[in-house]
Amino acid sequence: MCGITGKLYLDRERLIDFSTLQCMTDAIRHRGPDDEGFFVEKNVGLGFRRLSIIDLNTGHQPLSNHDGSVIIIFNGEIYNYQEQRELLLKKGYNFKTTTDTEVILHLYEEYGVDCLQYLRGMFSFAIWDRNRQQLFCARDRFGIKPFYYYLDKHQFVFGSEIKSVLCAGAIDKTISADAIDSYFAFGYITNNLSIYKNIKKLQPAHYLLLSFKNEISVRTERYWSVCFEPDYSISESHWEEEIDACFSEAVKLHMISDVPFGAFLSGGIDSSSVVAMMNRNSNAPVKTFSIGFRQNEFNELQYAKELADKYGCEYHEQIVEPESISLLPKLVHAYDEPFGDSSVIPTYYVSKMAREFVTVVLTGDGGDELFAGYNIYGYFNKINSSPFNFSNPYLNEKIWGNLHRLLPQHGRGKYASYFLSRNKKYFPAYLFIWNINERKRLIKYRGNNTVSGLTPEQYKIQLLKQGNIPDFISNLQFLDIQTYLADDILTKVDRASMMNSLEVRVPMLDHKFAELSFKIPSEYKLNRKEKKYIFKKAMRPLLPWNILNHSKQGFGAPLSSWFKEDLGSYVRDTLLSQNPLLSNYLDHNYIRRMFDTKNNQFNDGGSRVWSLLFFEEWLKQNRQ
Repeated sequence: MCGITGKLYLDRERLIDFSTLQCMTDAIRHRGPDDEGFFVEKNVGLGFRRLSIIDLNTGHQPLSNHDGSVIIIFNGEIYNYQEQRELLLKKGYNFKTTTDTEVILHLYEEYGVDCLQYLRGMFSFAIWDRNRQQLFCARDRFGIKPFYYYLDKHQFVFGSEIKSVLCAGAIDKTISADAIDSYFAFGYITNNLSIYKNIKKLQPAHYLLLSFKNEISVRTERYWSVCFEPDYSISESHWEEEIDACFSEAVKLHMISDVPFGAFLSGGIDSSSVVAMMNRNSNAPVKTFSIGFRQNEFNELQYAKELADKYGCEYHEQIVEPESISLLPKLVHAYDEPFGDSSVIPTYYVSKMAREFVTVVLTGDGGDELFAGYNIYGYFNKINSSPFNFSNPYLNEKIWGNLHRLLPQHGRGKYASYFLSRNKKYFPAYLFIWNINERKRLIKYRGNNTVSGLTPEQYKIQLLKQGNIPDFISNLQFLDIQTYLADDILTKVDRASMMNSLEVRVPMLDHKFAELSFKIPSEYKLNRKEKKYIFKKAMRPLLPWNILNHSKQGFGAPLSSWFKEDLGSYVRDTLLSQNPLLSNYLDHNYIRRMFDTKNNQFNDGGSRVWSLLFFEEWLKQNRQ
């Protein structure tokens, strides 16, 4: 795992300042504390920070081919690199290292941009092709590894994190109204947006080409798509066998490492299954790392310990306390932009604990999206099949939204929005923090700098219309894979782990395993009331009964309890002070009224308060 960055002047006669490139690279030192490297040639500069995982002695980057005409910087891991290396050797390619980086380099020489079809792994990389005068950048299929870029009439700048891009100098820091709207809608920033209007994300499964041949051009293209094509000809028992075999292979590939590795173990089905498969493919006890809370409804340590005992794991655990809120400034610095998922707190602490023992961990992220594991899927499915599901979105919102709000706090989490279509063409059903009417009152920063012309809700609807998904549950999965997984879950894990110089691997998102799951009919995923039905059946021989059958708890922090008790005064002092910075962007009187209302409008599990606290701290650290 590493950090990459680069700067290219569009004027080919303008020279790169090495000190600027050094600053950009230093900004992401935490992503790679073991080594650094640079390539500078006239208007092109590439920077690299390395966390040594594979080929510890000869893995220095930037890495060039035999004649120096192609240069690569790469962040990630390619799990089938040994197989591809053998094929390239047969084609006559010579290797000077045993790294996966050099495999990508020669695949590019052989296939050009189509090299992406041969990569099985997580990655973001940039290749400078001297002969073609072309920069080729790419991001993995699910967006496990990040890639941000900035383009104006003078320069193209990119980096693994926004902080690196900002170090390039002469960066327009205009804040994006679209991004603020998205953040307060969902707690994360969707689409290709970042908090800065002119800094973009390269989206998952996309590549970017910057060409200097003839005239300068920049284009992005999608190279892989999430495609649900259920195969009803295969029996349930055969699906179980396929899941077991393919998942075992994926986990085994993800265990390739020249440094110590372990696993995050939450006590849920996905992380427990990963550990079980690691045990199957290892001769040594698996090192596991678990986080818990004093509040029982957020604590799964008993299940994590049960699984660890079953397989004789080297088990480590830690309890997170309310004082963890002091971590907020550090988290804001790590994420570079507002981020509303409070599970960054336990994710940071489990990463910090793991790094004391290992350099690499495997995690169970992605399982809920692939096998319909979220509690809300069952809830939405009931609404969709209900005779009271109206074609009028407003009625659905009024009826089902009000019923949702009557559920106990710990049972519902964030508020939900329903726009369910009877015509089976699209089913935009999703969670939000602040609904669209609330945001109209909350957000006063509009300006004239909206780009997309779409509300965050409309963006998700547009995605679903383009997806051509065959059924309701698959629509929910598709939407979460394209948005929540990439922009929340994977972003959260990447930043929290890399703060601690820890590599996290996600075997559930091996694209071969994911493509297998896309072929499984949704009836086998959500079977009446049972979520992850077919995956649970496949894992039944490996997991204890308690893990397979206890209620899903999720991986979050007990914010509501903390904010009401231990941190109540902290919240009020921060958000209700006379001149909080957020009052430049939000209606402070509206926030005060919500605090002062008899029923307390912030009684939502803490997600709204967290969104405001994070935004206020981000503004403190990024004063314009």
